[in-house]
Amino acid sequence: QVQLVESGGGVVQPGGSLRLSCAASGSIFRFSFMGWYRQPPGKEREMVALVGPQSGWTKYADSVKGRFTISGDNAKTSVYLQMNNLKPEETAVYYCNAVQSGSVHWGQGTQVIVSS
Repeated sequence: QVQLVESGGGVVQPGGSLRLSCAASGSIFRFSFMGWYRQPPGKEREMVALVGPQSGWTKYADSVKGRFTISGDNAKTSVYLQMNNLKPEETAVYYCNAVQSGSVHWGQGTQVIVSS
């Protein structure tokens, strides 16, 4: 059974940084890819960044390119999202996602609030 646990959310001022963590129950190498999505209040969930754990392939939403970085840890059990120069419109619940053999798994989400 796949479990994903996000952490690292919080309140940050515009222009600030946060680092989100997603801890998986076991090696992330068994996933085809992992990603971060976000859902702003009253809006649809959207893709933020994806990573192929084995290949290192990455993909970013245009709105976050150059500011956000997705990466894995050396122990290969966690994925991170480093977010820099955050904007108020990026206030959202951020979710970790993993795909394994066609099955999609989600974490419970972590709240990020960008406000002065």
